[in-house]
Amino acid sequence: MQRNRCAAKCKHGHVLNRRAFLGASAWMLGSAVLTGCENPAARRPVGGLAPMKPCGPASKCVPTLRATFVRRKEPYGMWWPGAVYDGEAARAKYTQIIRDTAERLGMKLDLRPQPIYSNQEADAWVAQCKAAKPDGLLVVLLDRQRHSWPTANKAIASGIPTVVFSPVGSSFTTNTSGPSKKPGCVIYSTDDVSQLVYGMKMIQAKARMRAARCIVLRGRDRRDTQLADLGIALRYVPAADFLTEYKKTPTTDELRAMAVEYMRRARRVTGATRDDVINGIKSYVVAGKFLEREEGDAITMDCLGALGRSKVSLPCIAWSWMNDEGIPAACEADLGAVATHTLVQYLFDRPGFQQDPVAETSRGAIIGAHCSCPTRLNGFGRPAEPFDICHHHGNRDAVPRTLWRKGHAVTSADILPGKPSKMLIASGHVLENVDVPPAGGCVVSVMVKFDDAEDVLAWPGFHQIFFYGNYKRQLIDFCRLSGIEPQVV
Repeated sequence: MQRNRCAAKCKHGHVLNRRAFLGASAWMLGSAVLTGCENPAARRPVGGLAPMKPCGPASKCVPTLRATFVRRKEPYGMWWPGAVYDGEAARAKYTQIIRDTAERLGMKLDLRPQPIYSNQEADAWVAQCKAAKPDGLLVVLLDRQRHSWPTANKAIASGIPTVVFSPVGSSFTTNTSGPSKKPGCVIYSTDDVSQLVYGMKMIQAKARMRAARCIVLRGRDRRDTQLADLGIALRYVPAADFLTEYKKTPTTDELRAMAVEYMRRARRVTGATRDDVINGIKSYVVAGKFLEREEGDAITMDCLGALGRSKVSLPCIAWSWMNDEGIPAACEADLGAVATHTLVQYLFDRPGFQQDPVAETSRGAIIGAHCSCPTRLNGFGRPAEPFDICHHHGNRDAVPRTLWRKGHAVTSADILPGKPSKMLIASGHVLENVDVPPAGGCVVSVMVKFDDAEDVLAWPGFHQIFFYGNYKRQLIDFCRLSGIEPQVV
């Protein structure tokens, strides 16, 4: 367990030479999304209130990464990658990318000063890693010969999550086919450095996820436990505490101003009143108090059970805002949804939409229906999608109806906690936004055509998280690295 590992971020001032810079240009163009680089102003909430921040262990976690290069000590010759390969230039390029990515991700990097030149050095390095217990290993192969792949296999056999990056020229399929099937590792055989960056991102996200604490507002008792084998800590707090805190929270001028601004930003407002919006924003403020008081990184509540019979606003606006701000907020105390929200946010730097799946047999599609949806579907640092403000399908409270972009790629993920945990994964695209009314059901109803869905009436799972982009392959890789069983549906 490495929940409390914290340290200061490392600073590196290395200069990338012109050749290395040109070789890394593709990575530089795409690194902002993968490493969480964003425009902080884009996450500023409505009305000037300071952005809500997670207050739990994950917010303080600094994942640790041990990395090494592997090659022969003598100059390259006829053996692959051949005398044509400039190994020193490659090492300089990848060193800069690894250091820069570690700094962007807030990771503590221990990069071996010299490449591993022998089996004996490989044994010593792996032994040191096992003693240090980092969150992950990164092995960059600059050679195919002698001890190169044996070193990669030793790292994989260590039991520490391992990413192997094998540039073109450092492997045949005869090298990769065996270890690629082993659990706890991912091999990237490519010159595409975005895969190297993503490998580091997976290690970072996995460590943060294991460090996270979710506040669960449910039942009558306080207790602490853990979510299956995922590592997420669960702190149960009596659901009635939310109701009590809500009632004693004043309706300030600031809350009123936030409601006015939020309504101004909406495409249109139907049914819901200004007071409904104010009450929804009050739920956001109250949820923030629980995050701070209970030191949480995420939150979920038995909202219908705790508030359904009261006049207190359901937290639909609150959860939408918190997910927009990078705080996993799940409906109905669904722990699988907590885990999936957390993974999607930590891994892809964007929020997802927890929904109830409805079969649409005429078009062979799934309608994802719910009443709390984030608006920053393109990413935390990106502009929000248009949204309406309307009543909940129960004809009460104010909820945001986010409009999904037709034709946009969508991924569906659903973690089923257990020993081992499983993940249902699918990809598709948006067909349309279903109007409710005239249709019945939840006011956010997005219709998605999934690529391989043959029987939508038997679509597996519930409360799956829909999010922008086709990340099916990346999720499968994360599952392999993390000991989760992927099931593509």
